[in-house]
Amino acid sequence: MGIRQSKLLTLLLLCTHLSAFGGRYTPDWKSLDARPLPDWYDEAKFGIFIHWGAFSVPAFGSEWFWWNWQGAKNPAYLLFMAKNYPPGFTYAEFAPQFNAQFFDPNEWAEILEASGAKYVVLTSKHHEGFTNWGSPTSWNWNSVDNGPHRDIVGELAMAVRKKRSLHYGLYHSLYEWFNPLYLNDKKSGFKTQGFVYYKVMPELYDLVTRYKPELIWSDGDWEAPDTYWNSTEFLAWLYNDSPVKDTVVVNDRWGAGCYCKHGGYYNCADKYTPSELLNHKWEKCNSVDTLSWGYRRNMRLSDLMDLPTIIKDFVNTVAFGGNYLLNIGPTADGMIPDVFEERLREIGAWLKVNGEAIYATKPWRVQTENGTVPVWYTSKNTTVYAIFLSNPMQDSFQLFSPITSEKTVVTLLGSPQALKWTPLHSSGLTVLLPDLPVTPAGAWSLKLDGVA
Repeated sequence: MGIRQSKLLTLLLLCTHLSAFGGRYTPDWKSLDARPLPDWYDEAKFGIFIHWGAFSVPAFGSEWFWWNWQGAKNPAYLLFMAKNYPPGFTYAEFAPQFNAQFFDPNEWAEILEASGAKYVVLTSKHHEGFTNWGSPTSWNWNSVDNGPHRDIVGELAMAVRKKRSLHYGLYHSLYEWFNPLYLNDKKSGFKTQGFVYYKVMPELYDLVTRYKPELIWSDGDWEAPDTYWNSTEFLAWLYNDSPVKDTVVVNDRWGAGCYCKHGGYYNCADKYTPSELLNHKWEKCNSVDTLSWGYRRNMRLSDLMDLPTIIKDFVNTVAFGGNYLLNIGPTADGMIPDVFEERLREIGAWLKVNGEAIYATKPWRVQTENGTVPVWYTSKNTTVYAIFLSNPMQDSFQLFSPITSEKTVVTLLGSPQALKWTPLHSSGLTVLLPDLPVTPAGAWSLKLDGVA
């Protein structure tokens, strides 16, 4: 072996050694999946998802409007178009009506902060391909060249970062329903990668270097493997050399077969709800409008999750170790509908009192039990929290799982006075409750110090 070959081999071995011990990540799942998740994400627990784009103009059915109309040719969408738009009207003609005339990013940021959320995820591009920033590879199909003529991604980034409690993330769809480059690659059985080379990767690199998101919520990956999308190469750059390499988190939607297997945290599926404790960080995304992620002009009050339903879903998610990402859909003119704003502010009011039982907590050894009423547990260091989502309507409350000691102290969050309690048999206790404060959420939290 020559000197040059020996030096090259030594360098390769050194790179492998550095990768194995926290150095550079290599473009393979074994290396990438070993990256520790930045602490901020697990501590945050609660985020707000925002679906906004050209689909907000027809605002009918769902954000999949274009596909349902011209891809699936759903009769309800065909009828909607026939009744409301002239023959020959194209989807591209919706973009100029996406005017965002009332979009005030600072007002949005104030509402988002008031919700108690710790991170925000905005759609930078959905499956329709319209980008909410001036993408250099989406000529005239972006919010700077068309529609509002504004850099929505950049404006909201600036407003959110003024609120020091919020992290900024971006949703990005890998595929685009009707992009000719993508359709050509699909026709080849994904043996060609023109769409990836000339559209997807330039956009992802541009988003990261320009806006420095701390979270990338990937989607639209399922028709092709990760090798087609060049996912591992992008993630290796993201973790090694990008401007957010130390703080960024990603999900698991990077190619067919990646769900619940590869990436940062797991989404697994929309509205994913595991019934047991997982050994990997996960997130549940859900929408206030149960029938759509984008704004619908035809939504009904009965289609929306009420506050107690949201809080129950949120608490159950956190008790089982997940984060909760709650979606809202703004209108085409840039308003957050009143009913969505009301939900967000009510969640924030609940978290002002009960946030100690949510933020930066860990799952306890028992996640939920049927006490006097159903209870969900979280923990933080040596403290356990018991969250109950209905009023027991009596002055005593039984918990069966905590093991008490002489040092056990029980309080109701929002009230500093210690509560009287008596032990049950080998474990558990009966707590004497005060009059519970009236709350729209119908949920309260007990803090238990000195239990096992």
